[in-house]
Amino acid sequence: MPNNDFLAVLDFGSQYAHLIAKRIRHLGVYTKIFPPSIDTDRLRAAKGIILSGGPASVFAEDVPAFNPEIFSISQPILGLCYGHQLMAKHFGGRVANMGQGEFGKASLRKLNSSPLWKDVADRSQVWMSHRDSVTELPQGFQVIGETISGSLAALQHQERPLFSLQFHPEVTDTLAGSQILSNFIKLCKAHPSWSMERFIEQTKIELQQQVGEHNVLMFLSGGVDSSVAFALLNEALGKERVLGLFIDNGFLRLHEAEQILQRYKQLGYENVIGRDYGEAFLGAIANEVDPQRKRHQVGNTFLTVRKKLLEELKLNPGEWLLGQGTLYPDIIESGGTENAKVIKSHHNRVDAIQDLIAKGHVVEPLKELYKDEVRCIGELLGLPREIVWRHPFPGPGLSINVLCSNEDKILQPENNSTLDALYQHFPPTQVSLLPVRTVGVQGDQRTYAEPAVLLGPTDWELLENTSIRLTNQIRAINRVVAYLPLQQTDQLPNWRVRRAFCDKPRLDLLRTAEAHVSETFTNHGLLERIFQLLVILLPLSQDGYQDSIVLRPVISEDVMTARFAPVDWQVLHELLPQLYALNGIDSVFFDITHKPPATFGWE
Repeated sequence: MPNNDFLAVLDFGSQYAHLIAKRIRHLGVYTKIFPPSIDTDRLRAAKGIILSGGPASVFAEDVPAFNPEIFSISQPILGLCYGHQLMAKHFGGRVANMGQGEFGKASLRKLNSSPLWKDVADRSQVWMSHRDSVTELPQGFQVIGETISGSLAALQHQERPLFSLQFHPEVTDTLAGSQILSNFIKLCKAHPSWSMERFIEQTKIELQQQVGEHNVLMFLSGGVDSSVAFALLNEALGKERVLGLFIDNGFLRLHEAEQILQRYKQLGYENVIGRDYGEAFLGAIANEVDPQRKRHQVGNTFLTVRKKLLEELKLNPGEWLLGQGTLYPDIIESGGTENAKVIKSHHNRVDAIQDLIAKGHVVEPLKELYKDEVRCIGELLGLPREIVWRHPFPGPGLSINVLCSNEDKILQPENNSTLDALYQHFPPTQVSLLPVRTVGVQGDQRTYAEPAVLLGPTDWELLENTSIRLTNQIRAINRVVAYLPLQQTDQLPNWRVRRAFCDKPRLDLLRTAEAHVSETFTNHGLLERIFQLLVILLPLSQDGYQDSIVLRPVISEDVMTARFAPVDWQVLHELLPQLYALNGIDSVFFDITHKPPATFGWE
């Protein structure tokens, strides 16, 4: 990789820190990520510096270690989110928690001229994820942009090349984000020298060096990540040194195992074998309700069956490294950088695998990349479109879409302060809380809370705006869903959670429901327009004996941010009778939350 004309990104633990680096690379300039405590001498060669966001508060005791001398160097500096607040505080401004945050979509209004605003519209959509705000201007700075809510969203120094943004230009949902970053690159006078083709060639060399005389046993899911990593390993090492292992873990979709193995065979990969270990995986999570433990158990079981396969094939474990299709979002969401918080543990980052990584026994060709970059590599390597553009489907499969509970309970509205806050926006007949908890990411921190549920209306724009308002103003809410009854009603029912686990009957029910949703979406050409379609099974119903379904189609590019995907109401009217006709389904919901404040899935 080039070692000159680079931009430095200081990582304060943001979910988006590496995403900043990716966006800059997409604009042709190489980036290097450093800890914020780095000595200034190591930054002298950088053409510019970007301060990432992060989960901490600038006035908290446990802030990330930062070298304040960085603000004295002459290169252009751009602070984002936490970096925006840190810059303001350093130069004498005030940062405070105003009692509510901004998560997801917001509207930016330009106030003054700035080199950052070249070819940026006067008003544009930006993406937020913060609780703290800059409330007083630092000395020597001026405001160059604000949101409709009045947030000081963009600042610049009046004499020095210092800029800061409360929003995230690195995410695709900030519509002018690439233009803003491109303008900053021009200020830095950095010259383009990076491409995906160059990455492929460099990665092949690095794989040959890392693997040495070993071979690689690669876990395959049939999805784009593992398939692209497998193709890259085959090109770098040769098919005789790479063995693909496709495991039917019992968590696959309907007829998926046969389809995936047939697809690899058609591509000429004779070095792929399949095994059914469904009973082992189901046994590993039997009676397990905690989402984190479920993920850990699935990850550990993958290693157990790998060991069994090596013994079965009489392969020497010392000669075989483990290959994984890990992407950077898996690492950052698992708390894999110095200042990052754990949002949700990924099966490819459980303790046993971390131990193998520390020993140098794991090969992950794509660990620095995002989904859109992986798809680009897949196309450059000549993989077919049905693999490259397949919807994401992680290793744990449907197991993380089956929510579990070890207790029966019914909501007690009169004792819930969050419900009281909701009733300030809607009457009790129109809003409630579902008595299950879901994971979210707010201000780069993990949240775990009961989702709000709304009754109507059939207006996506109104539902979206309501979801944004509720998650911004009520701290305890990270997700909002709309109830989709089969027959029109003017009042939400009461739902009760039942004791239920991730077992074969519930997985079969989810498989059937997911097949109905996928077929209906396919028939109407919707699957190609969305990034991922999740169908979630909840252990709740009105009678306390059945399950409910959540529809969660999302639009995204790289998993780090997402918008829920509105679906034509006529399509939903066609689909709902099919779902309600399934034996065991009580209610259907539609997730109307962006990321942030919610994650893609519910566990």
